[in-house]
Amino acid sequence: MKAEIRILIADDHPIVRQGLKQIIEEDSKLKVLAEAGDGKEALDKVRSLLPDVAVLDVDMPHMDGFQVARAILSERLPVAIIFLTIHSEEELFQAAMDLGVKGYVLKDSALDDIVAGIKEVVAGRHFTSLPMTSYLMNRSASGFTVEQEKLGLHELTPTEYRILKLLAEYRTSKEIAEELSISPRTVETHRANICQKLDLRGSHALIRFAAKYKSLL
Repeated sequence: MKAEIRILIADDHPIVRQGLKQIIEEDSKLKVLAEAGDGKEALDKVRSLLPDVAVLDVDMPHMDGFQVARAILSERLPVAIIFLTIHSEEELFQAAMDLGVKGYVLKDSALDDIVAGIKEVVAGRHFTSLPMTSYLMNRSASGFTVEQEKLGLHELTPTEYRILKLLAEYRTSKEIAEELSISPRTVETHRANICQKLDLRGSHALIRFAAKYKSLL
């Protein structure tokens, strides 16, 4: 392991960043190199500073964690990624793993998990908070990753992924809007973006796709 592990923390809540930094720097081998309050700032600092580890909140303004991670990975920056999130749904966890994220830490257990998570991902291993370990086992025991890669589902944002799953349950745009606390028009915009990313054409193509691949969502 490196003599010093350099870390960037990206979260739009200063109190969260402060708490994580305090816990992380109790270990003399870990140094918080920089902080960011939104996704765009996080990506800019990752590019300029090249930390060993980027701890990214999934839900951030300007760019979410998935968008930042995609940019880091597509540019082949030598930075290990840990997602920090309140989301414990398996579909989001699997989407993160498909993308190439090494760590997935729930905010509820971040103060206990973050130091171990940083050390594990720097060593090239995966790390997840305890409630997510069964998802990692499911992943290794199935062809889920390969199928998702072929379908292009790893290109979707967390919100798009949720909408696709709800469409697989034959929810209407109005029902989806109510569940996600967004407007029906926003749902329609997300649906159009999903169709573009998955190369779906035709008025009912998205519904047919969601129904056909429901087991993978």
